Amino acid sequence: MLKRNILGLLKTMRPKQWTKNTFIFAALLFDHKLFAPGPLLRTIAAFILFSMLSSAVYLINDVADMESDRQHPKKRHRPLAAGVISAHTAIVTAIVLAVVAIAASFALLPALGATATAYFVTMVLYSFWLKHIVIIDVMTIAVGFLLRVFAGVVVVHVAQFSPWLYVCTTLLALFIGINKRRNELTLLAGDASNHRRILDDYNLAFIDEMSSMITASTLVAYAFYTFSAPNLPQNHLMMLTIFFVIYGLMRYLYLIHVKGVGGAPDELLLDDKPLLASVMLWAGTVVLILYVF
Repeated sequence: MLKRNILGLLKTMRPKQWTKNTFIFAALLFDHKLFAPGPLLRTIAAFILFSMLSSAVYLINDVADMESDRQHPKKRHRPLAAGVISAHTAIVTAIVLAVVAIAASFALLPALGATATAYFVTMVLYSFWLKHIVIIDVMTIAVGFLLRVFAGVVVVHVAQFSPWLYVCTTLLALFIGINKRRNELTLLAGDASNHRRILDDYNLAFIDEMSSMITASTLVAYAFYTFSAPNLPQNHLMMLTIFFVIYGLMRYLYLIHVKGVGGAPDELLLDDKPLLASVMLWAGTVVLILYVF
């Protein structure tokens, strides 16, 4: 019984979704400090602390959504919805994780502590309130990713980090959030509002219009970054990475529109080899351009 509860608790903490916290490494990579011991160690510490915070948020979110998750064809198997662990256990664990992570963040750097607190408060507000407000719900998801990037910025003490990357991060997060809503609408069909009330305020036509707008904006913003950011090599080789971004976005849309998947972006990334390959090739090419050429 104890083993079952521990496994259920770990599953609810969603370690697979810690991949979202890799956005913290953006400042380290693009500020040319990837191999600097001090910034690297601080960034790893920030990644661990934000992973603890995000797990605390997932626990709280699943408690808040416990009843509606029982109406969902997949989420009803989550440990809280299935009764594997209790709401009390989840809340106590979430409080411990949040207190430890925020306290450690302040100990590491006051600015990181403030950022971690802002992230946690924003995500808790999302769990109980903001996710029920149309458009604001997906914008709040984008704020969460933006705060992850900013956490990386404060621990690295950036000197050459381009503001364009904040724009690209925001747009990419909106792209993911909007298409996640699309997947929920198509998966749940007429029963969508019983699982998530906000889905009553969306329809496929509206979501597809937003997706088209954000997809185009993401590509344009990243293209502008590759040839206009002052911290990049003057040979403009970074423009070569645009091809990987185009393929990655198109592949993501293909999986959602043709294959009918896309509920959890972390699972989509890890399960789809072409999408994962495009991300890895993009990252490898960026490292080569910034640190070798």
